Amino acid sequence: MELFFSDDICDSRVRLDQEESAHCVRVLRHRAGDEISVIDGRGTLYRCALEIADAKGAEARVLSAEPGFGAHPYHLTMAVCPTKNIDRYEWFVEKATEIGVDVIAPVIGERSERKVLKTERLRRLVLSATKQSLKAAMPEVAEPVPVRDFIAAAPADALKLICYCFDDVERIPITVVLQPEAAAPANLRFAHPPQPDGWVPPIYEAMGGHGFAGSTASGYAGRPVLILIGPEGDFSPEEAALAREHGWIPVQLGPSRLRTETAAVTAVTAVYLANISD
Repeated sequence: MELFFSDDICDSRVRLDQEESAHCVRVLRHRAGDEISVIDGRGTLYRCALEIADAKGAEARVLSAEPGFGAHPYHLTMAVCPTKNIDRYEWFVEKATEIGVDVIAPVIGERSERKVLKTERLRRLVLSATKQSLKAAMPEVAEPVPVRDFIAAAPADALKLICYCFDDVERIPITVVLQPEAAAPANLRFAHPPQPDGWVPPIYEAMGGHGFAGSTASGYAGRPVLILIGPEGDFSPEEAALAREHGWIPVQLGPSRLRTETAAVTAVTAVYLANISD
């Protein structure tokens, strides 16, 4: 199935830009009368009849629309520090898009080796991966912000997870956090500590007295999920402490030491698999 993209869809008319038109007419050799499939990047797939087969400006008539094409039943934001080798970060962006993510939010940590990131190329990669993986909604690529700002600005009602390697606090396996409450281990219970802003979130409290501020796994359906991944040198202890203060749950992705981009794709996959229905 071939997908084309257009952000110019109005009154049952679809207009492809020059790049998409050239791919449709010159590369794939579509002619007037052919049926083509076009996504709007916001979640809808349009079945169209090509009427103007112009390699510089193709136009088509909408035959039908399918909202929610290729959608996933969760809203996931991946806040990931850019890697020193930009190719590794671009690999993460491509694979996360293919699996299922809604927002890719580059964040700059105190230990980040890469402080500057050009997001325009990432958006082109997202478009290509969206079409390749048969989705109609393109993930948003946000502009880079400092880790501390992202931590503080995260919505209070989200399931907020931070992956890092320090041993100064117990970390819950991400697969446990993403389980329904009924399936969670018996040694996890919920408590309600006071919060500076007055909000009282549940806490995962593992046997042994270590608490984790955040949302219950059983309650995250329909609510945003945010996952924070640090740079090659990991988060600083101060950044990790700030995250816990703001209700982020420390999680671990398994016993292996993973590169930043591998950890990010692993986390995306964990959320995807936790939401697959039989």
